Amino acid sequence: MDVLTIQNLNKNFGRKKVLCGLELSVPEHSIFGFIGKNGAGKTTTMKAILGLIKWDSGAIYVRGEKVHFGQTSTNRYIGYLPDVPEFYSYLTTTEYLTLCGNLCGMSKADIATRSTELLELVGLGQEKHRIKGFSRGMKQRLGIAQALLHRPKLLICDEPTSALDPAGRKEILDILLAAKEQTTVLFSTHILSDVERICTEAAFLNDGKIAMQGTIAELRSKRSSNGFLIEIGKKEAADTLIEAFCELERTEEHVLVFHGDENRFFDLMQFISRNRIPIQRMERIEPTLESLFLEVTK
Repeated sequence: MDVLTIQNLNKNFGRKKVLCGLELSVPEHSIFGFIGKNGAGKTTTMKAILGLIKWDSGAIYVRGEKVHFGQTSTNRYIGYLPDVPEFYSYLTTTEYLTLCGNLCGMSKADIATRSTELLELVGLGQEKHRIKGFSRGMKQRLGIAQALLHRPKLLICDEPTSALDPAGRKEILDILLAAKEQTTVLFSTHILSDVERICTEAAFLNDGKIAMQGTIAELRSKRSSNGFLIEIGKKEAADTLIEAFCELERTEEHVLVFHGDENRFFDLMQFISRNRIPIQRMERIEPTLESLFLEVTK
């Protein structure tokens, strides 16, 4: 079952077309990467899903219920973490989650149990300080706890790792991976390595519509390979190969990358064998989401 379905969604800001017939489906209990350049329309799409902005045409469904602008009944299924979450800085984590739980109509016992569980999940279980002293990474973690408090069926995160250092990014990604046991995760990003690390499915947003969507394996299979890396024992031998094959590119003094078809690769192997050129290493360069994304969005 798809927890989120978007059909032919269009949105203009004045004369600027932001979404142009957007079609998207997010399967239940997946970690779904929503990939696009800065300004591609990712945040606009997410605000439309939340009913916070009015779109021009098309339809959005969350768990089969239609989303309407300004009428947020479907938001009971959704937890949301904006790119820059804001908090009441004078509260502690427990006080803040208690406030949010009361607003959601949760019972006191459920708020207490759920708060303890989630603060442990995001690594803030022992944190007693007030939020005003929190780092950016700590605020992102608290934001995830708040978004998961009411047990949503869909957790939406808008570029949750974009402003974090490598250690902070790893912490947030690990939390989102753990959250998959409880909900479906949709997060927008332009950091392709984050998607490759934790996502089960992804979609590329380009020119206001989905250019490609599928599982990570399906997306990678769109390109058979990015070539072969060949490390040569002698610089002179590398020079000889470069002169003989225009498909070779030098990346280091002794390292070449082959970009060519299968027949030319066999010609290269025969040339190496015939001229007894010493090879230190040869390996296939596996396709990456980054290379595919750059190809799709040219």
